[in-house]
Amino acid sequence: MALRTVTRRFGNKLSPMLSSTSRLLHSHATSFGFKQVNEDEKARMVGNVFTSVAANYDTMNDLMSAGLHRLWKDRLVSKLNPFPGMKHLDVAGGTGDVAFRILENINRVKQRGLRDVFEDTLEAETQIYVCDINPNMLNVGKQRAMEKGFGEDGSLIWVEGNAESLSFQNDSMDGYTIAFGIRNVTHIEKVLSEAHRVLKQGGRFLCLELSHVGIPIFKDLYDYYSFSVIPYMGELVAGDRESYQYLVESIRRFPSQEKFASMIADAGFQNVEYENLVGGVVAIHSGLKI
Repeated sequence: MALRTVTRRFGNKLSPMLSSTSRLLHSHATSFGFKQVNEDEKARMVGNVFTSVAANYDTMNDLMSAGLHRLWKDRLVSKLNPFPGMKHLDVAGGTGDVAFRILENINRVKQRGLRDVFEDTLEAETQIYVCDINPNMLNVGKQRAMEKGFGEDGSLIWVEGNAESLSFQNDSMDGYTIAFGIRNVTHIEKVLSEAHRVLKQGGRFLCLELSHVGIPIFKDLYDYYSFSVIPYMGELVAGDRESYQYLVESIRRFPSQEKFASMIADAGFQNVEYENLVGGVVAIHSGLKI
């Protein structure tokens, strides 16, 4: 796993590498996979995709990644370094995968006795908000929480909301995560701005997203798998080829690792860096609000 750190300084003027992306994001047309659609239409179409895939979302993640998505999410949470008493926001986290890991991590800290003196107080204060725009995804997450024994845990708070216009107060969160969600939004820069707004000073932004493979031979194999195998798998398992065709196309339309890191820095984050996993199949970007 290679770690890359963005050290360039950014002023108010956008860097050349961002100019084409910014023109797209600020126009009244945007992409839905490889199609150009109106902004209002994209939100509806993405909503339909996730309504369609919600019931099979976790099963398909296991199949498409051969279970590796679990390790990638573990890595994401390890970078967050959760602590008892934290207020955390997990966006586009409807099925609860990341939120459950954060809560389990916090519970392990308590069990090691590192915070036993204040355990009752900290348990009451710990708040992990799971925010998702799609109620079907949230319903899957709530059901999974019950199955995992978290159904009565007051630390988990489920919120239906839009990543581009969050309902949370300024400077209210210790951490912010978004896993496999930001490529589906209409305006990436609005999501990043909102993430910066709700984080406290010293809070960390972390994004896990499918990204771009740079090794030529591996890229060819990955492209074949993405466009030939994944849509077929979606049709076979979930009865929905079109939704998984969109998911594959949306990855290719997402900015490169360097470009996305630049966008995070433009949103006001400092110490921006990214780590490629599996040759760039996925990347974890992070930044601090200072």
